[in-house]
Parts: sequence; structure tokens; C-alpha cells
Amino acid sequence: MQQRFFSPNALALSPSRQNLWRLILIRLLVWLAQAISVAGAYLSGWFPLPWAPLLMTLAVSAAVSIVTLLRLSQRWPVTDLEYGSHLLFDMVIHSVLLYYSGGPTNPFVSYYLVPLTIAAATLPWFYTLFLASAAVIAYSALLVWYQPLDAFELPAVPSLVNLHVIGMWLNFAMSAGLISLFVVRMADALRQHAERLAERREQSMRDAQLLGIASVAAGAAHELSTPLSTMSVLLKDLRQDHPDPELQEDLALLQEQVAQCKLSLQHMVRTAEDHRRQPQQPERADKWLHALLTRWQLMRPEASWQLKPLQTEPVPKLLAGPELSQAILNLLNNAADACAEGIEITLVWNANRLWLRIRDHGPGVPLHIAEQLGTAFLTTKGKKGFGLGLFLSQAAVERLGGSVKLYNQDGGGTLTEVSLPTVTENANER
Repeated sequence: MQQRFFSPNALALSPSRQNLWRLILIRLLVWLAQAISVAGAYLSGWFPLPWAPLLMTLAVSAAVSIVTLLRLSQRWPVTDLEYGSHLLFDMVIHSVLLYYSGGPTNPFVSYYLVPLTIAAATLPWFYTLFLASAAVIAYSALLVWYQPLDAFELPAVPSLVNLHVIGMWLNFAMSAGLISLFVVRMADALRQHAERLAERREQSMRDAQLLGIASVAAGAAHELSTPLSTMSVLLKDLRQDHPDPELQEDLALLQEQVAQCKLSLQHMVRTAEDHRRQPQQPERADKWLHALLTRWQLMRPEASWQLKPLQTEPVPKLLAGPELSQAILNLLNNAADACAEGIEITLVWNANRLWLRIRDHGPGVPLHIAEQLGTAFLTTKGKKGFGLGLFLSQAAVERLGGSVKLYNQDGGGTLTEVSLPTVTENANER
């Protein structure tokens, strides 16, 4: 038997739960207006109403509201059935009050439209149809069974003030205010919930893609270790057998590249194991960036780059794990693939965030695929690329609460901007 667990944050963001809070607030506001009306009629003596049933009905409404508020303090999900039952309860209370106060001649009889509007904006069509039928039946019953009121005019100035007209105006003003203030917010809560669900579905699809890529990468790393070892041995033998200085220089470079590939595979396995055992530790952004650029220079010795001077303010810290480092390496490699000459790197920050900007002088991003960049297996490098670098970089940065944006520059080239939260902001969010 499966059990479902609801986190406090998920319950707080539930649209049904938020809407039930708003519905109880509407009920209390209407209850206050009803109580004032009954008290005014009793004190003025204009209408001989059955006070005991009216007060008992208001007491039941207040008691149910208090019980509902206590229920909302518990970690129970609010279903559509429960929410619709509260709307039906409001209609029943309204019908009982109308029965004892004039029935269809009461100017507040059209208040049935308020819970119906709320139902139409927040509930499935079946519940709305049921509540609409209940409202029509209640209104129809009041046409036959109700206790009439003798007069709706003030005895002092009957020709100037008509209570029925005043009541109709008050009902219209109250209904318009409730619909404008609350129904719009209820519908907005549903739209936000739908947007969150869409984001979660997109994140789930991206995680599934990442899991597939990670599985393939793990297998490839295991398979590459043997051919890299073979290449290293053969290059060592070639250097011994061919003393030509020019060839020696090329073979030395190849041997360094093979060693770097082996080191990258070992680093990937080691950092993944360390990441699994130990949580990420905060690291100064400048030290992390210098170490990363040193590592990248070994990977791409043909690239020429310049790190712009840093700010004079204290350097913030960030959670710079292996995923983030690999993400930035992918972006640096993209810049070097576009144009290996004159790459400019800038690091700036404020109290809450830092920005790493990578400026290359390549051809830029074609406009017809600019909006699709970051999708898996979409590349601008033709057969030279796999279409995974930017996709993996975006996924890694977004998991840390950051973002990756690309901008075409007027003078040619692309500006890649990585935005990341500092440790202070990240810790506060947790």
C-alpha cells in the first residue's frame, strides 16, 4: 500500500488550500455584514424578524468558519470536493437567511452569483454545474416558501429612501468587490500552480536526459581508460624511436594531451565520489576561477585569454563543486571553438550575486537557432560538436540557482553571462 507524503511548502503553495483560505475570509466578511444588518434591524425595530433562527444560522456559519480555520492549520491537503462543499454550505446559509428575511423580495437574493463565480473560476465544470443547479433550485424554492417582510421603506421618509433599492446597491457593490478582489486572486493562484507544474515537468524531462547522458558518460569513461593507456605507451615508444626535434615537439604535445585526458577521467571519477560523500564547501570565487583557468589552459593551450581586473570589494564565496567547474569549462571551450584569440573573462559581483562573463570574437550565434540553444543535441559546430556542452552547463548552473545567457555583440562575437548566487543568498534560501 503506497502512502503519499505532503511537504509543508507544497501544502502552502496548493491552490485549493490558498483558495479555501480566501473563501473563509469572504465568508467572515459576509458574516460580519449579515450580523450588522440583523443587529440594525433589531435595534431600529423596522422589521419584525424571527431573531432566534437568524442568530442560530449566523452562529452555525461562524462555528463552521472557526472549525475550517483550525483544519487549515493541519497538514491535510484540500480536495476539490471539500472546497466545493464549502461553497455549497455558503449557499445553504444564504438560503436560510433569505427564507426568514423576505425570500426573493430581499435585495441580496442575487448574492448566489458570487459563490457560483468563484466555483466557475476555481473548480472543474462538474462542481460548477452542480452548484449552479443547487442555486437555481434554492432560488426557485424561495419563490414559493419564504417569510415575507411587511415593508422595505423607512417610515420617516418613505418617498425619499427605499430600502429595497439601497439593499440592491449594497449587494451589487459587495458582490463586485468580492469578485474583483478575491476571484481574480483565486484564478491567479491556479495559473501559478499550472506554471509550477509545467516547470516541474520540464525539469523532470531535463533530469531524465541528464541521467541518460551521465550513464553513457560513465560507460565511455570506463571504456576510454584502456585506449588512452595504449596511446600513452605508444607515444613514449615513438619519442624514443624518432629523435627528430620537430617530431619530438609534436609527440610531446600529444603525450601531454593524452595525459590530460587520463587526468580528466580520473578527476571526474574522484570528484564524483567526493561529491557523493561530502557536501559542497564554500570557496572564494577568485581562487576558484584562477584554479579553473589554470586547468583550462592545460586543456586548450592554443587559446589566448585575458582575465579583467577584479573589483576592490571583498570577494564573495560560492558553492563551486565539480558540476559548476565542468559547466564553466564547457562555456570556455565553446568560446575557444568560436575564436581562440582574444577571449575576455570578467568576474563581477554585488552583495547577493556574482556574474562571470566570457567574451569571444567569433561569428556569434545565428538568430534562427538562438532561442533553441541549450537544448540537448543542438549545436552550431556541425559535425565537430555533440550539442551537449551548453545543455549540461545550463542544467548545472540552474541547479545552483543561477542562469546562463548568451548575447550577440555589435562588434562581432558572443558574450556568455553566468549568474550565480553567493553563499549568503543560497544559505538564506535553504
